Amino acid sequence: MSILREMTVVAELLEAIMLVCFGLSWPLNAYKNYKAKTAAGSSWQFIALITAGYLAGIAAKFISGSVNWVLAVYFINLACLGINWAVYFRNRKLDAQREVVAQEVVAEAEELLDEAQSVTASVTPAHVAA
Repeated sequence: MSILREMTVVAELLEAIMLVCFGLSWPLNAYKNYKAKTAAGSSWQFIALITAGYLAGIAAKFISGSVNWVLAVYFINLACLGINWAVYFRNRKLDAQREVVAQEVVAEAEELLDEAQSVTASVTPAHVAA
């Protein structure tokens, strides 16, 4: 095996290791966010930036003509990011549903408070002494 070929294999291996290290974080992140059931602390901009980075890496592989086995790792990572996107939008939907319920509870509490205040205002001092 020539030195150039050996260096290419090492470069491919290092690229794959980098991708695997990054790639392992995405399923863990998706699981954590799925369990959290909230998009609070998540950023669509961050996920979009990472997605763009993987797409750029895939495009670079094709443009440079270095389509090899490492490309599969890019696609696996991209699929994991797809799961992160799905969890992010699911969590946003859950957040929106909780917000609607919270607004309904606040409105109901305000109505009860108004009723209590009107009952209290209708009580005369004679009623209080009894």
